[in-house]
Amino acid sequence: MATRCLASWRPAAALFVILLSSDVLALSVGSSSASAHSKGELRSLRTASHGKSTDEKALGPDPRESSFIRSMEYKHILRVCNAYPSDAAFDVYLNGPKERLTSSSMRYKTCQEFPAQMKNGDRLQFAIGKTDAGAFTVSDLPNNDAILMLVIFRHDTSSSAVSFESHVFANLANAQIAVLDTYKGKAKASFRIEDHQKADTSRSEELRFESVVAVNQGIYEIAALNEAGSAKARKEIVALNRESYVVLRTGVEGTHGDAFPEDIVVFPQSDAHALTGAANTMRSSTLAVAASVLATLVAMMMHA
Repeated sequence: MATRCLASWRPAAALFVILLSSDVLALSVGSSSASAHSKGELRSLRTASHGKSTDEKALGPDPRESSFIRSMEYKHILRVCNAYPSDAAFDVYLNGPKERLTSSSMRYKTCQEFPAQMKNGDRLQFAIGKTDAGAFTVSDLPNNDAILMLVIFRHDTSSSAVSFESHVFANLANAQIAVLDTYKGKAKASFRIEDHQKADTSRSEELRFESVVAVNQGIYEIAALNEAGSAKARKEIVALNRESYVVLRTGVEGTHGDAFPEDIVVFPQSDAHALTGAANTMRSSTLAVAASVLATLVAMMMHA
């Protein structure tokens, strides 16, 4: 890959947010703005950065020892997905070859998660072997616990250039799904999220590309439809509360080199058994509350 792409986090509201009715699939969240894709570069995702005190003398000779105030530390989780159609695999490095983040090389349509011990100005560098493929610059990290998502994919069908797409998930009680179209080619497709075949209901909603939706906990199916409305691919997604997911449309037409067919990638892939555990916990909590109320009523009747 001869072309390098330098990018950074996109603006906080840069991904469209679909407001689905609560009786269908989702809760309403956020706002929307235009896409930030331009010539292989993305705008930076910026949030208000916390300042540092410039008057250390007021704290005494050694403010680190005398002050009981400590800087806030936030938990950032970085998730990287390889949506670049290729038989080769990427490695991800932080600020050069000495700090490798990937435990194993990331093959096409795979994702990995890393504890994000990063600071402003850090560079996430992508390489195939010793060949530099592109770099992503960290601008302003969010001042809260957050999941940071970064996707590398093909810039176009006629070159080997890379592009990046990024998003910082909000802290919500519901499951969130970011929907991205990384496919390069003439074929058109649309995504829909549907109730699982074994569900009692048969709801269906469009998932717009470059969007983020919040959904109720449950098991769903993501369907990729062609222009005639027929399903070209399907993928199950287990949505857990407080988890953040990415759904990718991947693939490339074979203009130069091998073609890679359209496909759907879902990450992370949660365990459906966790839904049963959550239901049992809620049921136990409800029974405990009911038992407490009953005991209170019985005590009141005995003292009456």
